[in-house]
Amino acid sequence: MTNSPFNRLLTAILLFSSLASAQQKKLSGFPDSLANRQLKLEEQFDQHLSSANIGATIKELSSQPHHISSARGKAVAEEIRRRFISYGWDASLVTYQVLFPIPQERVLEMGGAKPYKAVLKEPALPEDATSGQDGQLPTYNCWSPDGDVRGELVFVNYGLPEDYDYLDRLGISVKGKIVIAKYGRSWRGIKPKVAQEHGAIGCLIYSDPKDDGYVSGDVYPKGAFKNEYGVQRGSIMDMVIYPGDPLTPNIGATADAKRISREEATNLLKIPVLPISYHDAAPLLQSLQGPVAPEEWRGGLPFTYHVGPGNAPVHLKLKFDWQIRPCNNVVATLKGSEFPDQWVVRGNHHDAWVNGAADPISGMAALLEEAKAIGELVKQGYRPRRTLVYCAWDGEEPGLLGSTEWVEDHAKELQEKAVVYINSDNNGRGFMNASGSHALETLVNEVGRDITDPQTKVSILDRRLAADAMRAATPKLKKEKLARQTININAMGSGSDYSSFLQHLGVPSLDYGFGGEDAGGEYHSIYDSFDDYRRFKDPTFDYGVALSKTAGHTVLRIANAVNLPFDFRKLYETVNTYATELQEMTNNLRENTAVENQMIAGHKYELATDTAKHLAPPSMKDAVPYIDFSPLQNALAGLDTITQRLSSKKQIVNTAAVNKLIYQAEQQLLNDGGLPNRAWYKHTLYAPGFYTGYGVKTIPGVREAIEQRRWKEADEQIKIVAAAIERLSKYLQTNLL
Repeated sequence: MTNSPFNRLLTAILLFSSLASAQQKKLSGFPDSLANRQLKLEEQFDQHLSSANIGATIKELSSQPHHISSARGKAVAEEIRRRFISYGWDASLVTYQVLFPIPQERVLEMGGAKPYKAVLKEPALPEDATSGQDGQLPTYNCWSPDGDVRGELVFVNYGLPEDYDYLDRLGISVKGKIVIAKYGRSWRGIKPKVAQEHGAIGCLIYSDPKDDGYVSGDVYPKGAFKNEYGVQRGSIMDMVIYPGDPLTPNIGATADAKRISREEATNLLKIPVLPISYHDAAPLLQSLQGPVAPEEWRGGLPFTYHVGPGNAPVHLKLKFDWQIRPCNNVVATLKGSEFPDQWVVRGNHHDAWVNGAADPISGMAALLEEAKAIGELVKQGYRPRRTLVYCAWDGEEPGLLGSTEWVEDHAKELQEKAVVYINSDNNGRGFMNASGSHALETLVNEVGRDITDPQTKVSILDRRLAADAMRAATPKLKKEKLARQTININAMGSGSDYSSFLQHLGVPSLDYGFGGEDAGGEYHSIYDSFDDYRRFKDPTFDYGVALSKTAGHTVLRIANAVNLPFDFRKLYETVNTYATELQEMTNNLRENTAVENQMIAGHKYELATDTAKHLAPPSMKDAVPYIDFSPLQNALAGLDTITQRLSSKKQIVNTAAVNKLIYQAEQQLLNDGGLPNRAWYKHTLYAPGFYTGYGVKTIPGVREAIEQRRWKEADEQIKIVAAAIERLSKYLQTNLL
């Protein structure tokens, strides 16, 4: 850590935070007589972790391209299975048959006075030993349909709904046109989805250097950031409808599974989509005419950004092979000594778009190091009280294929036996990040309290608290953050393998990772390599060890706990905050709508700028009606009472039946009918946003109905969420009090 003013301030905050949080160590779920034994076990576990070994694993498993269904992908799965067996685990390959398209033809060209044919390739670099290998998937967006389209080009900023509202006011339609959007501000699959809704016939997505390139720093290989030829591959499956194999929704994609047609798959889009570099984007953007783009739309390329359309026609042609291919998960188990039918499930994916040193092998290497360390403990006589199930998922990159198919295939058994699912993915140098079920928030804080950050030598919890305080916008907020001794974990959206566990089955879940000091532009490119990782991500691999400790300690505590460490009081506090946010959001929307309508009526709707002169006045919006939140408020009042009583109950009850009741409580928050227009997502508290993708929407049925001004639906969803909370309250009262 350099001796900059920023880091000197951080050091001071860390010292203050560390002193403030010093306390007698208590372990939730353990009586005091057993807590020290558990802490000593974790110390022994730590002694078997090696940063050098993690680095060697990253180097080996990322040494060649290994996407789903490739020969090297199968070899990586076999190597992971071999390692589990060598560590003393029972391990097997579990294979599903899934749709996975690979491109056969990609053409992007522009006619007109300055014709251009896109390169559509990332060059090999002498500084990156694996960048010129055979077997690389080309640059493409998986699940784009076949297409051969020609049309005018329109720049749509980040391709969000509000960007199209702005274009409408400019009088620019994208109907029958090809759009070009910047990566960022939402998940990539949202951009063609919204373009399709507005009548576009094709979509290009590029990484602008202002967001991901030379504006941030030196580009690869000199620095970490995206060079002009770098391209972000990625899935554009509409995962907010359902993830997994598009042809087998709600069932495992076994060899004999009943499949629907591609035309019936509601999570597949209808217009061709292609990601491109900013090298290829520049001549296309330069060809555009029409109004100058507003300031907030402009990127970092050295010319004036126009919205379009342009006179030069653009031709986009894509063709894919649409084959059913094998998806090879690895599942390893250590049987529990007392509660074999209670499973602690841990997972990370192993497939990559290309070499994937950061995404996903950095996380996979940490998981394997955990498994090795636990295996060493077993050789010394340790047996977990609950069964450990460690999983290496295939097909995560195209759409959470391996994990979703396994979960759908074992849904009933998992709802009976899975205590928790603990996920990780890519990992790097920096701060602890945690998200998940909020009844596990106390456990996460206790785990973070007991692990030392390799860079600052305070706890990873204190370092995270210090960073939160330093980033606070005002002195008042800084003071409030400094006074805190715990963090709030984030809610889960989508984008990694926890989704099917939590949001489909109601299995309590966590997701861990480190980052914040590992920025760069290698994501989903051929440059996500070991050479890049060891230079810019985690050069000492110490944060791989930090991840192994964080996830490993969590696994061991849940596996060995007398009473499972679920804190339903934290769940209540979090949900109550969400409900308050919804009411405030509604009030703000009502006030803003009134003010905006008044400004429109008074012709005061726009500042006098060059771009504004092209704009039509915005449309008047319907007033926001009264929304009755009382069912939700009453349900939360009941949960408040029950969780207060539950948190004051000190008795430790060591029975399989009671612990099963504890971990199955989250299932009370499911709604069998699912969310509006996407029944696969059944959790009433957490889901990816319909127009955010990876980004979470909390109490999504209510929140999105209000955001999209569907007032009747908002009232209906309030009642559905209230009923789920009431079910949880009754369940806790009946079974645990």
